[in-house]
Amino acid sequence: MRKQEIDHILEHMLASHPNISDLNLTVNKPFQVESSGQLTGVDLDPPFARLTPFQTETFALNLINQDHRLTDDLVATGSCDLSYELPGIARFRVNIFSQRGHYSIVLRKLETKIPSCADLKLPEAFYSIAGEKNGIVLVTGSTGSGKSTSLAAVINEINEQKSIHIITLEDPVEFTHQQKKATINQRELGKDFDTFSSGLRAALRQAPKVVLVGEMRDRESVEIALSAAETGHLVLSTLHTVDAGSTINRILGMFPSEEENQIRIRLADTVRWIVCQRLLPKEGGGRVAAFEALGMNLRVKDIIQNGESEGKTFYDVMEQSKAFGMITFDTCIVDLYSKGLISEETAKAYASNKSNVNRGIDSIKNARGEKTTDIGKLEVDKSYGKPQASVPPWQKK
Repeated sequence: MRKQEIDHILEHMLASHPNISDLNLTVNKPFQVESSGQLTGVDLDPPFARLTPFQTETFALNLINQDHRLTDDLVATGSCDLSYELPGIARFRVNIFSQRGHYSIVLRKLETKIPSCADLKLPEAFYSIAGEKNGIVLVTGSTGSGKSTSLAAVINEINEQKSIHIITLEDPVEFTHQQKKATINQRELGKDFDTFSSGLRAALRQAPKVVLVGEMRDRESVEIALSAAETGHLVLSTLHTVDAGSTINRILGMFPSEEENQIRIRLADTVRWIVCQRLLPKEGGGRVAAFEALGMNLRVKDIIQNGESEGKTFYDVMEQSKAFGMITFDTCIVDLYSKGLISEETAKAYASNKSNVNRGIDSIKNARGEKTTDIGKLEVDKSYGKPQASVPPWQKK
C-alpha cells in the first residue's frame, strides 16, 4: 500500500459523512468514521467488509514512514502518537496501538484553520485567560472534548494582540500557528524534545512569556510548571479531569502526602483559571460544548489551601461569581437548553446538580407558557376519613 493509496482512502472517508471527528481502523471491522459522536462504516470501491490484521499493520507502517523512534515506541509500549497531513485538505493526530496482537489506528481530524474564541463561542473566561500575565491555566475534560482546540484559540487571541515569545510543547503539533504579532515556536515530542518535563525545563531558558504544555503527565512536569508560573511565565496546559475539584485533587495526588500543604499553597498562589469542558449531543445532529470556569479570588485560594467543605465548595464560588466570568456546567447547560441547542433529556443527563438544572428548565418553560409537570387534573378524595361500611365475613375474599 503506497502513500497515494492511503491518502485516497482517507480523502474518501472524510467525504463520506458530515461532522467527522475521527477515523477508525480496527481488525474485523470496515473502515469507520465517527460522525456526530456515532461510529459509521464507510463504503469503498473495492469494498472492505472486514479489515485484516495485515491491512491494518500495512496502513500503520505507512503512516509511521520508517520513523525509528515511533517504531521503537510502538514495539516497547504498545502504542505511538504522530501527526499526518493530507496537503490542503486536513491534518490528523494519529494513535497507533496494539490490541490482542493486532494493530488498530485512530486518526483525530484537526482543523486546518486556527479557530478564534469568537468562532468557537467560548465563554468570557477564555478572553480573560488570554489577558493573563503569569500563573497556571488548566483546561480539562475527557479525551476528545476539545481542550486542544480551545487552547489553540487562546494562543491565537494572544498572537493577535501581544508582541511576545510563545513556546508550545505538543504531542504531536496539532494546530500550525502563523507568525502574527507574537513569535511562536512549536516543538513536538520525540522530534524536538524527549519528555514534557525536559522540554518545559529547557523552555525556561528560551525567554518565553507564554508556554503551552500539551498535557501535565507527571509530578516533574507539574513541579516545573509551578516554578515557571512563580517566576513570571504564563503556563497553559491540560488535564483529563471532569471538574475543578477533581483537577486540584489530581495534582495533589501526584505528590507525597507530606508535601500536600506546600503544594496547596503553591497552587493557591499560581493557578489563575481552571476551565472544564464537555461535548453534549446537539439537537439536529452534531455536538455542542458546555463549560465550567473557575477563576482565582480570595475564596478560591482559601478552598485550595484548606479543601472543600459544607458551604465552601468550588461550585458555590462559581455560582456566586458570574459577574467575574465564572460559570458552572449547570448554568451553561440551562443556557444551551434555552437556545434550543440541546434537549431537556440531554440537559438533565449531563447536569452536575440535577435540581438546579430542573429549576432552570421549569423557569424557561414557565416563561414560554409550557407545562412544567406531567401530573394531570387533581381531585379531592371526598371519602377520605369517613367510616367504611362493614362487610359480612362471608362476602370477604
